[in-house]
Amino acid sequence: MALNTSADAPLPVGEVSRLIGGWIDRLGAVWVEGQITQLSRRPGAGVVFLTLRDPSHDISVGVTCYRQVFDAVSDVVSEGARVVVLAKPEWYAPRGQLSLRATEIRPVGVGELLARLEQLKKSLGAEGLFAPDRKKTLPFLPQLVGLVCGRASAAERDVLENARHRWPAVRFEVRNVAVQGVHAVPQVVRAVRELDAMDGVDVIIVARGGGSVEDLLPFSDEQLVRAVAACRTPVVSAIGHEPDHPLLDHVADLRASTPTDAAKKVVPDVGEEYERVRVLRDRARRCVHAFVDREERGLAQALARPSMEDPHRMVDERADQVEALLDRGRRTLGHLLDRAGSELTHTHARVVALSPAATLRRGYAVLQRSDGHVVRDPDEVAADEALRARVAEGEFTVRVDT
Repeated sequence: MALNTSADAPLPVGEVSRLIGGWIDRLGAVWVEGQITQLSRRPGAGVVFLTLRDPSHDISVGVTCYRQVFDAVSDVVSEGARVVVLAKPEWYAPRGQLSLRATEIRPVGVGELLARLEQLKKSLGAEGLFAPDRKKTLPFLPQLVGLVCGRASAAERDVLENARHRWPAVRFEVRNVAVQGVHAVPQVVRAVRELDAMDGVDVIIVARGGGSVEDLLPFSDEQLVRAVAACRTPVVSAIGHEPDHPLLDHVADLRASTPTDAAKKVVPDVGEEYERVRVLRDRARRCVHAFVDREERGLAQALARPSMEDPHRMVDERADQVEALLDRGRRTLGHLLDRAGSELTHTHARVVALSPAATLRRGYAVLQRSDGHVVRDPDEVAADEALRARVAEGEFTVRVDT
């Protein structure tokens, strides 16, 4: 329960240590799993001291046990081994130190480790971390390659030498880390995240040589798998040899069977690319030549046609026909004009013959009263009325004689 303290009423250090010890005593015995990082077996001592570390986190706790407890598993347990211990937390009040008092130690066998890995694989696969649609495509020609590997390791040498042999201009950003043991997971995770955060890195290779199942356990750690799944940069897994399949292989964007294979898959071979360019250039040249030859043959065939050899031949052949048609047209138009002229002359003659002027020329006259009306009946005029007589050559006035 919470304590009521203040700056004026503080608790002594001994009281605080005693209270912490009381709280820890209430926890009781617990089963704890971890990896042994330090082991101290002093000759003649009845107590064995060891440090148990969490493989996925930078957390460790001291463990003590009686010699007979450790002797029961001493043949199969050493530094670096994974164990499960039944221990009761203890608080050493004088130093303020927490430790575990183990009463039983059980080594974690390979079969059990593989069963746990298979269960973790199914769990992560159900989340979709291994789905093919999550895989990112590697760049054709990476300018800067991130490499996570052990210091001065064969894996580092294989990747660097093979990559630079294939493409001498390729550059590497190397992060040397522990690739087995309790420090492997946090260091590899930190290196992957650092390289992923760099703008210039185009692809990341995580490489390690072969080893036992226990040696490759860090590359099946859930924390590392999730860190790789969260990367925006393509990641290539090159762990162990062909038969080795840590969980990193499933979450990575590309799996390489060996570090050498990773270099071949990430960096193109300059000789092969030159040869590919040469083949493509030759193929393009042949295609262009074939196209030009085909077009030249088509052009020659087109020029060989009569209409192209003598363009005026068709016009010349039609010239006589055009001339004949023109003559025929002229004759037809002349006949039509002559006929129309004759009809016009006849019509004109009839009009002239029937016109009032022609009648007047024959000696007739037209009498008009003073108001302009033509006299048609003698009864229409009065005695001594003046009339106007119109003849062919003019007009004059006449008077009616009674």
